[in-house]
Amino acid sequence: MTQAEEIILLREEIELLRQIILKQAQRMTELEDQLRKALVTKNSSNSSKPPSTDISRPNHNVSLREQSGKNSGGQPGHKGTTLRMKENPDKIVELKPDYCNECGCNLENVESQFLSKRQVTDIPPVTPIVTEYRNYERCCPKCGHHQKSSFPAGVNSHIQYGENIEAAVAYLSVYQYMPFKRMQEFFKDYFNLEISQGSIDNILKQMGEKAMPVYNRIKEDVMKSEQLGSDETSVKVNGKNFWAWVWQTFQSTYIAVSESRGSKTIDTLFPDGFKNSILSSDRWPAQLKTQAKGYQICLAHLQRDLKLLKELEDDQWSYAMAELLKEALYLKDENPEYSRNDPRILQLEENLDALLKEEIPKTNLPKTHALWKSLAKHRDSILTFLYYKFIAPDNNASERAIRNVKVKQKVSGQFKSNENIFCILRSVIDTCKKRGVDIIFTLNAIAQYVPAE
Repeated sequence: MTQAEEIILLREEIELLRQIILKQAQRMTELEDQLRKALVTKNSSNSSKPPSTDISRPNHNVSLREQSGKNSGGQPGHKGTTLRMKENPDKIVELKPDYCNECGCNLENVESQFLSKRQVTDIPPVTPIVTEYRNYERCCPKCGHHQKSSFPAGVNSHIQYGENIEAAVAYLSVYQYMPFKRMQEFFKDYFNLEISQGSIDNILKQMGEKAMPVYNRIKEDVMKSEQLGSDETSVKVNGKNFWAWVWQTFQSTYIAVSESRGSKTIDTLFPDGFKNSILSSDRWPAQLKTQAKGYQICLAHLQRDLKLLKELEDDQWSYAMAELLKEALYLKDENPEYSRNDPRILQLEENLDALLKEEIPKTNLPKTHALWKSLAKHRDSILTFLYYKFIAPDNNASERAIRNVKVKQKVSGQFKSNENIFCILRSVIDTCKKRGVDIIFTLNAIAQYVPAE
């Protein structure tokens, strides 16, 4: 073999090795990308998963909120709350010295000088009060008719529990999430009152029936509202998967349980939709198909979705969309409502259109493509909040409103019955809280209600 032939052969081998190295490098890049994506897990900071499901919260549960620069805790000028003295105490104990500690002189007849006072707030021992109603009759001396007296409205049984107990059962079960057994023990230990779990169940059913007029009125208020948020979450009922739904406004909260998460539930409960409302939701198709004046998709959900996409597929489109949402939220902080002709809003809308007109390849960026396609479909529901001062950019209020159902389920495991009763009474309680109405007063009023026959 000549030297020239040997050089040619070596060059061919070098080229072959170079091709092998390039393929290996490409394969390594692909494997590294797969590994990086495999290590990215969904958690509460990049998805709708609750924080309780996070495996290692300190490492990844980073809030999407930016630092405000303020110290944690109460800010300057914030009014604290302390236990205050009562001007007219129920009981006064006067502590006057009867003798001198130095010489033992009797001081009972010496005039006292007031120095200071202290108060102790406490509650007296609670014992049930039994009221007995005795029914009599009298014979009319004129016509001989035997006239009987009538028991008060609502006093229907030989022996029954009063409205205060009924209100307490509803409050402890629905608002404080207390299971039947613990409630039974609480009444016995604290109120010296024997009450069976069956009686507790019956009381809740009665309270649910009595509260129906209020529940229906809340539903009417929700239907007429200009601002409305909705959300849904899974709930177990006798081992089966049901769905708890909420529709809430600034003044009202309406909760219902259904076997369906689809449009069927909305069509059944609200067949006419919400013609006057801007409906906020988290992009669930059934919500966005509901008839409404307009829609606002939850930007908090969207920001978490974009965070996940940046971690998974690392495409510039996700970064650009996240920055656009950040700018929109900044504008909302500056001013609660904008004109559609405002130059800053026009520029923001133009930037949004440009992002949604970009072509996101499905092959290389499947998840980014899916979100891009969804946002393009619901483009007019992204920045609605900028044009209405009463519309929030997120659906957090609805999430808070439906969270109590999950808390109840965590305490009790599942609903074996009374899931609808819980929704009725919880809707009433949460609506009272929003309107500044006393909960116990309302529950007592419901317990006293006697439906017309």
